[in-house]
Amino acid sequence: MAALARPRDGRMLGGVCAALARRFGTSAGTMRVIFLVSCLLPGPQFVLYLALWLLLPSEKTAAATAW
Repeated sequence: MAALARPRDGRMLGGVCAALARRFGTSAGTMRVIFLVSCLLPGPQFVLYLALWLLLPSEKTAAATAW
């Protein structure tokens, strides 16, 4: 499994769904659909998304790791 970090490419909003998709080996589109369907259920989905957006680090680029 990949490390949990928001990727620089493939983001739509904050990169949370793309990060989760990489972590669990699915496509980002599938993870986005799962999130949207989960929003129909009661629960703290938006709060969790915002918390992950704030807490997950951004993926480092090759240029940033060279320094």
